[in-house]
Amino acid sequence: MPDLINKKCVPCEGGTSPLAGAELDRYISMVRGWGLSTTRDSIHKEYIHPDFKKAMLFVNAVAMVAEEEGHHPDILIFGYNKVKITLFTHAINGLSENDFIMAAKIDELINE
Repeated sequence: MPDLINKKCVPCEGGTSPLAGAELDRYISMVRGWGLSTTRDSIHKEYIHPDFKKAMLFVNAVAMVAEEEGHHPDILIFGYNKVKITLFTHAINGLSENDFIMAAKIDELINE
């Protein structure tokens, strides 16, 4: 499986099948700490920051990556320092490789 961090998101058209079965299991194993929804059509992860300002800086950095990749997550800010990111591919109502590319790139923001 290619290194997700070095890949680019590609436009996804309706009619493409979402990832499923063993293929989906392989992808989820490549992104540490990301959970798979019970319906297996989205992934999510919660990030806890020291304060509100750092949480907002993280959200802004995620927004920049999302714009560069053309693949946009759902972002929930709660508490004063928690951010939950949910990824799925709207065009296919499920998961595509793009979601896992974004997950890897978002995680990289924490490691910078």
